[in-house]
Amino acid sequence: MDQATLQSLLASLIATWENEVVEFKRAGNDYDTNKIGEYFSALANEANLRNVERAWLVFGVDNKTRSVVGSDYRRDHERLHSLKMQIAADTEPSITFRDIHELQAPQGRVVLFEIPAAPMGMPISWKGHYYSRAGESLTSLGLDKQDEIRRQMGATDWSAQVVQGATLAHLDASALSRARESFARKYANRFAPDEVMRWTDSTFLDRAKLTQDGQITRATLLLLGKDESAYLLSPHPAQMTWKLEGAERAYQHFGPPFLLNTTALYQKIRNIQLRILPDDQLLAIELAKYDQKIVLEALHNCIAHQDYTRNGRIIVTEQPDRLIFENEGAFFEGMPTDYSLGTKTPRRYRNPFLAQAMAELNMIDTMGYGIYEMYRGQALRYFPMPDYDLSEPQVVKMTIHGSIVDPAYSRLLIQKTDLSLQEIFALDRVQKKLPLDEAMVKHLRRANLIEGHKPNLHVSATVASATATKADYIRTRAQDDEFYAKLITDYLVKFGTASRKEIDTLLLGKLSDALDDGQKESKIGNLLTHMRQADRIENTGSCKAPQWVLKEKN
Repeated sequence: MDQATLQSLLASLIATWENEVVEFKRAGNDYDTNKIGEYFSALANEANLRNVERAWLVFGVDNKTRSVVGSDYRRDHERLHSLKMQIAADTEPSITFRDIHELQAPQGRVVLFEIPAAPMGMPISWKGHYYSRAGESLTSLGLDKQDEIRRQMGATDWSAQVVQGATLAHLDASALSRARESFARKYANRFAPDEVMRWTDSTFLDRAKLTQDGQITRATLLLLGKDESAYLLSPHPAQMTWKLEGAERAYQHFGPPFLLNTTALYQKIRNIQLRILPDDQLLAIELAKYDQKIVLEALHNCIAHQDYTRNGRIIVTEQPDRLIFENEGAFFEGMPTDYSLGTKTPRRYRNPFLAQAMAELNMIDTMGYGIYEMYRGQALRYFPMPDYDLSEPQVVKMTIHGSIVDPAYSRLLIQKTDLSLQEIFALDRVQKKLPLDEAMVKHLRRANLIEGHKPNLHVSATVASATATKADYIRTRAQDDEFYAKLITDYLVKFGTASRKEIDTLLLGKLSDALDDGQKESKIGNLLTHMRQADRIENTGSCKAPQWVLKEKN
């Protein structure tokens, strides 16, 4: 929001004054973070109960005189916004401010904390306690209000239904063990890991919100059930299918437990190493075709948002250059683009009980950041953005690209690391020949990021000379592999042997600054493999502790 909009918002909040979804504080130089967390829980829960999208906590306004007095609370921008992580760490389910706004009013600085309403069916707790408001006062969230929020799932939530006849014997022991480990990692600041491991299975499942008073739900069976227990969900198929298309064809079905079998499905995907921009030796970079975190995020989203009442399966189709994810049911709240920048928090879920259970096991978050992280992850890998196809009624299709569409787009992302996500989205539309609004076209043209005329726009191929200094160019330029190989052989000639750590020390500072640390380590590993395969070096140590020496010639 700009300053004029914030000024108008503040005036309207003061005019209606404090109520269950607005709280004013003077908050001079500091304010207790624990108290902020309590207000966050209370205001989020009250916003849910009153069916409004957001609540407000406002610093810098005197709650007696109803006047702006200004606040010095966390004037440093980074420290102010670090509060988001502090709140997310101790709320359950994990949730934080939609945004934190700073208004420079004539009477002083005002900080407006924008708090999203608690998701449907999920009351928000702070450090294990649920809070609410009674007029202007902070109080505990009573059981009646907790039940009112939880009843929002009600009979409409397919995943929350108790499965008659299902017992702990229908659960997979390995999946149950993995679930405990994930839960213990998520709440390591609240429970000692050995404490979680000592809980009975029934206690753990209830605390992880997988069961209801010890009773097995459909969500429990989906995530932790044995494959042979899937019949208990009939006629609703609990199944994911991997399908390979291209010169070769293959397929495999995966049933419960989804907690384990999403990884099993991922491992079927042919995730080879790609050398992007092979014609430009100055900027050649090796990357995996698909990022595991992005693939699992997409697959977990399919599980969380599938309309299981439509009796369909989740399908992952692997084509030579892309993955296509399909799940039953229309996009549930809003549109994919609403979540692309990580600013929208969903208020409702098709399967709120399942979504909360998956959040407890670190499979998804409940803030709407999943789509944003997939977009951001592809951008950091210099790959095209994911695409959503909602053209077929009651079906969501999402594509993750595993190849370069336009080398100029990837080259630009490598050279310009300060591009905003909005600019990257726009450039992605240019490379895919999709329509782009005139305002963004003008912006990209002024920044020398695109060339040509509509409808024949294309990503600029000459960004480096216009945007980088000579020193920047030298730092990001990659040398030929033979240059690095000679450094290794020279080292071995002089010292006889080298560990992987010693080789890393030798090369890391000399590799292109266009690569991150992980890419540099991968580059060195590939280089050593190529030299070994060429009989130039050999490993006289072990896989875990290699010792490289020059290969003796016969």
